Amino acid sequence: MLRIDDLRVNYGGIEAVKGISFEVPEREIVTLIGANGAGKSTTLRAIAGLVKPALGRIHLQAEDITGLSPDRIVSKGITLVPEGRHVFPDLTVLENLKIGAYLRTDNLEDDIKWVYDLFPRLKERSWQAAGTLSGGEQQMLAVGRALMSRPKIMMMDEPSLGLAPLVVKGIFEIIKEINRQGVTILLIEQNANMALHIADTAYVLETGRLTMRGTGKELLNNEAVKKAYLG
Repeated sequence: MLRIDDLRVNYGGIEAVKGISFEVPEREIVTLIGANGAGKSTTLRAIAGLVKPALGRIHLQAEDITGLSPDRIVSKGITLVPEGRHVFPDLTVLENLKIGAYLRTDNLEDDIKWVYDLFPRLKERSWQAAGTLSGGEQQMLAVGRALMSRPKIMMMDEPSLGLAPLVVKGIFEIIKEINRQGVTILLIEQNANMALHIADTAYVLETGRLTMRGTGKELLNNEAVKKAYLG
């Protein structure tokens, strides 16, 4: 569904992503793991149109989407759940969800119901200001907001960051359920153990280069991965 060919991204004089190529098959969960500064977030930001690649191509279902604006990328079916959630704190839960559908002109009721079915807690807090939610609830809202654009691919940047272990477990169960309902997932996550347990395909990114590829299970059992990322 998504193909990245020789992607290179520069920040100032630094090459943050150094010619990586990988694929995200339809309806799979694909994860990129790696240390801080490896280039994971930069890769997602380039796909989302938030930074411009220096070189390389990005194809969605054979269409070249390299360099399109972020709103055009969303309209093509790719959405990003950013690190740190970035909900609108002074708006209600429902208002935040509707912002996720800003490119749509059709009726939103079925999709709002879908999000509330996935996250009953959000339904309970529909009229509550997003800034008053817990960290886990804000992460649910960020995911729900992304789903409101009806994405083909949902990219997630560190969804477990700063959350309690029990909350993290719940978030990963929801990621699996969203995938079961037909949404392709591209996930970057420092909690490599959790990410590899749910991933169909996994890549290791080190200092801007892909150094390893396999199934989630294969990398879970790889001694080098265990030593570097699984503790």
